[in-house]
Amino acid sequence: MEQQSDNAILTRPETNSGRVIISDKTPEPMSDTKRIKKSYRQIRAEKWFRHLIFYVALATIILVLGIMVTLAWQSKLSIQSSGFGFLWGKTWDPVRDVFGVYPFLLGTLLTSFLALILSIPFSFAVAIFLGEYYRKGWVPDLLKNTVELIAAVPSVIYGFWGLAVLVPIVRGFETKIGVDPVGLGIFTSSLILAIMIIPYAASLGRSMIQMVPANLKEAAYSLGATRWEVIRSVILPYTRSGLFAGIMLSLGRALGETMAVTMVIGNTSLIPKNIFSPGNTMASVIANEFTEADHPVYLSALIELGLVLFVVTVIINMVGKRMIKGFSN
Repeated sequence: MEQQSDNAILTRPETNSGRVIISDKTPEPMSDTKRIKKSYRQIRAEKWFRHLIFYVALATIILVLGIMVTLAWQSKLSIQSSGFGFLWGKTWDPVRDVFGVYPFLLGTLLTSFLALILSIPFSFAVAIFLGEYYRKGWVPDLLKNTVELIAAVPSVIYGFWGLAVLVPIVRGFETKIGVDPVGLGIFTSSLILAIMIIPYAASLGRSMIQMVPANLKEAAYSLGATRWEVIRSVILPYTRSGLFAGIMLSLGRALGETMAVTMVIGNTSLIPKNIFSPGNTMASVIANEFTEADHPVYLSALIELGLVLFVVTVIINMVGKRMIKGFSN
């Protein structure tokens, strides 16, 4: 074969013969003008993209502030009528225009935190099982799909299931422990919420556990640690901020749940005597009474109830962020 020029390039081999064709044609070098134009277009596209994501982020902040301002503005009649007594008032009587949110605030916090306590062992167990013990196979795939399905089921379905299945079980349990066998109440709604919020902490926890560097675990195993000791001393400390973030995500989901809780909590405006007593949450009161608000002050009180729920959610999330930051440090 004759010697080719130094600028010769190799092209694709032929299909039939395997021979390599040598071509004397070299790519035309890009001129300085074209290179400058291309660089300018790239810089301009980067600039527009940066502006776009900035304005999208700013729009999100404006949207949240707009929701809060709208709720506050629509609540002005109730604020003028009840003042700060709205927060610790124990009576909710729309007929006499007496509105106190304390029983509903207490019911919201009781159901949410009790559901969180009940769900944490199951969430962590699922996260450790899928993230450390069984990552692949039909069993973990089945469990993962089942957990994800729990989050996809509409809340009203949970409410119907709670009325048909869970309420009779709770009623029988209350009979055995000497409590009024109502079945509907704080405890029943907490059980429903606990089932509903398991996927949030479990999914995030599984992802965090799978991200633990393998060399950390192998170092522990090389020192003679057992599987449980690796989980307790390596995996859980390394992922604690992510696990706590999943817990806070679950709590936020529990605070805002409406339909399932409304169907099984009992819907009473009285302060619950214990966790088995009927009660109400702020979200369930809004769902039950919003269409019945027949005068402006009543409607304004319900909107102020939504404002209180919004503020409580924001405060709990801010506290959670501070705790996550502390865990990270």
